[in-house]
Amino acid sequence: QVQLVESGGGLVQAGGSLRLSCAASGRTAYSYVMGWFRQVLGKEREFVAAITRSGESTYDVDSVEGRFTISRDNAKNTVYLQMSSLKPEDTATYYCAARFRGIRPVPKTSGQYDYWGQGTQVTVSS
Repeated sequence: QVQLVESGGGLVQAGGSLRLSCAASGRTAYSYVMGWFRQVLGKEREFVAAITRSGESTYDVDSVEGRFTISRDNAKNTVYLQMSSLKPEDTATYYCAARFRGIRPVPKTSGQYDYWGQGTQVTVSS
């Protein structure tokens, strides 16, 4: 069993910044890739960013590239999402996900991930 615990969400004004954290623990804490997804009530969960254990990162280009940065600390089994220049449309519940089996290219669909966190709410006011 693997647990993923997100933190760092909150309310911020448009143009502001937040940093989300996701700590992995449990029997298997070594993850091949960790990612962030977000979901608005009534809509599908969408990919935000992912990073492999070696540090290769990928983003949803249209929505967040250039504003969000994903990073990870392998010693702490923690992945971060630094979000800057936030927009009201970034408002969503953000979920951390982990996959332990290697796959190429870096996965961008929710079905390719094995474990999920409980989510953390990010609200951006205009």
